[in-house]
Amino acid sequence: MQLLYAKSRDTGLTYKNILEQYNKNISKAFELYLFNLLQLTKIAQYSLHDASKRTAKLLPSKEDKQFKATLANNELIQSLLNNQDLYKTYKKYHLEARIEQDNTRLIYTEYLKTETYQNYLKIDSPTFGDHKKILLDLYKHCVNNEVFTDKMEEQYYNWIDDKSLVVGTIKKTLKALPTAENFFEQYIPTDETTKEFGEVMLQKVYENDEEYLQIIEPSLKNWDADRVAIIDMVLLKMAICELTTFPTIPTKVTLNEFVEISKNYSTDKSKDFINGILDRLMKKMDKEGLIKKEGRGLVD
Repeated sequence: MQLLYAKSRDTGLTYKNILEQYNKNISKAFELYLFNLLQLTKIAQYSLHDASKRTAKLLPSKEDKQFKATLANNELIQSLLNNQDLYKTYKKYHLEARIEQDNTRLIYTEYLKTETYQNYLKIDSPTFGDHKKILLDLYKHCVNNEVFTDKMEEQYYNWIDDKSLVVGTIKKTLKALPTAENFFEQYIPTDETTKEFGEVMLQKVYENDEEYLQIIEPSLKNWDADRVAIIDMVLLKMAICELTTFPTIPTKVTLNEFVEISKNYSTDKSKDFINGILDRLMKKMDKEGLIKKEGRGLVD
């Protein structure tokens, strides 16, 4: 969507330019997931530094004496730290060098003050369930922490767009710990998603821009095509592509997903506009035989 929008604003962009950027964006999404996982691990590990500082105090308090670096030493974090395949992948993307000790310290210090972490430290024999709960809570704290989010935005231009995807994947990862050595490979985008769907849609919308516009214009009624928000027009063209190119995707799914996208990326009125125009378009295209779906219940 963003690349097609860019093309509408810069006619000098070739399909080759757009495809290169598309593939770069795909890679960045996976890299962002890895960076989040590494940063989370580093924050947990900082509890070792915290324990060392408390031990080194001339007059340690009772709390200092009782403190244990359970956040770093639990089996779940250790399974990540001891995962050689994972660390080779971190190295491949040069992620270690991007972690800043000051940021890690600031985030950990803020989390240290939370009631959830303090209660976790009081558990004598924490279970896997306790460890998972604290890691999920720590990550929730990170996502809402200004230092963490500023770092993500600084390092990755795609953080805002891919945030929900990455957050969901990190949560899934934490809930599955401890896991197999190559667990992260399941989150590498597949060819089915990136090439057979994404790349096909990108190419078809790029090549059939005028054809899709001609399909849309009669359904605009009192709207002039030039008055339609550019992003809304891009979404409508993408929806037509999905309706006519991917026979296994139900029409209702296409309608709902593009309405949802418009909520996040377009104007306040776009949701109703996209919903109305797409509903009208689908009925018209179905009558004209332009929509062909495989299986029962795929066309409503």
